[in-house]
Amino acid sequence: MDIEKYGSGPCPVGRALLRIGDAWSLLILRDAGYGATRFEQFRASLGIAPNILTRRLTALVAEKLLTKHRYSTHPPRDEYVLTEKGREVLPILAAIGAWGRRYHGEGGTSFLVNEETGGRIEPIVVDAATGKPLSDLRTRLVRPAATNHAAGPQSP
Repeated sequence: MDIEKYGSGPCPVGRALLRIGDAWSLLILRDAGYGATRFEQFRASLGIAPNILTRRLTALVAEKLLTKHRYSTHPPRDEYVLTEKGREVLPILAAIGAWGRRYHGEGGTSFLVNEETGGRIEPIVVDAATGKPLSDLRTRLVRPAATNHAAGPQSP
């Protein structure tokens, strides 16, 4: 992957995926959204190798999606807490989960419920201006004026 092209190019999807696009990072953010804060909680939940988990946590802290706080000095232990930036990823993960349930939910899958009402949540992505689901709208991509149009299509 051309990191420079997608990391600083006009495509916000490319920019975002370079920061949170690997499966481990998304699953760590998901678990943090459900209350996991400690290294061992993430490791046990995900079955991830410690060296990979360390790298992903370090990257998520560097991207300011998680903050790292020391909760024990002897032995040294840290916890990882979602930042506002990290919390804003959770609705995106909910939408990905809804898509996964719809198209890959054979055998049953987990789902979200509203803790106040107990009702099942069915996430959708809507246009803030109209309230209409994006999947129902015809859209087109508008590129910034300084973009090289010969580079081919860019994702939104």
